[in-house]
Amino acid sequence: MKFLFTKRFWLHIAGIAFVGLGFLGMALPVMPTTVFFIFALVCFTRSSPEFAQRLLDHPKYGPSLRLWQDHRVIPMKGKCMAGTGMLLGFVILCFSSAPLWVIFMVGGIELAVLYYICTRPSKVPSHCVLKRPVG
Repeated sequence: MKFLFTKRFWLHIAGIAFVGLGFLGMALPVMPTTVFFIFALVCFTRSSPEFAQRLLDHPKYGPSLRLWQDHRVIPMKGKCMAGTGMLLGFVILCFSSAPLWVIFMVGGIELAVLYYICTRPSKVPSHCVLKRPVG
């Protein structure tokens, strides 16, 4: 029972939830995928190294997760896909019956996220040596 109140337990639960959201993002084109796997990786790094390693070994998302974990790099392809997905989702929202304040709030959040994404490096700095091979 004491395990239910530990930080490690709740990080593990959050990691599983983020993986679930990541898989949901694979099916829904307007929902991101990799960002949820990044959040899951952060949680699993602190709660379950085995699960973290499974994410890093994933054939499709592992290389991007390794780049982020080791160098805080978001590849250009990922930036383009994130921007395109956010734009598509925002256009759909604009044509929905959402209140104007929701549209402005979502637009502001998306602009902030897009700014953050665009200000991250797209390539590993030349002075860095990769800890693990990517790809």
